[in-house]
Amino acid sequence: MNASNAREHWRVTHRRAAGERAVVSAALAGIAPPAGPWRVTLTREGRGTMDDDGLASAGKAVRDAVAAWLGVGDSPAAPVAWHYCQRRARGYAVTVRVEALDGSPSRG
Repeated sequence: MNASNAREHWRVTHRRAAGERAVVSAALAGIAPPAGPWRVTLTREGRGTMDDDGLASAGKAVRDAVAAWLGVGDSPAAPVAWHYCQRRARGYAVTVRVEALDGSPSRG
């Protein structure tokens, strides 16, 4: 969901983002990230498609959780190249692909 277009109470937005971060953090727990710098591709699956700025906004909580897992921030100065993709699907999901910039993908 593109939270920037949602008209909802801030607590609802906060709760959803916290839930998304928790799910991503749990999925990455126990997996060691490859040595950086990294290329991270976040692929959103959903019934519809979003414009580019909405896609990045919808992936904000996931991006924060991945950056925390890598042990870096998500600022432009961080050693991470962030990429966003999307594809149509019946349900909703996010696929996270982390690659060392030397080309070897992470395991997991």
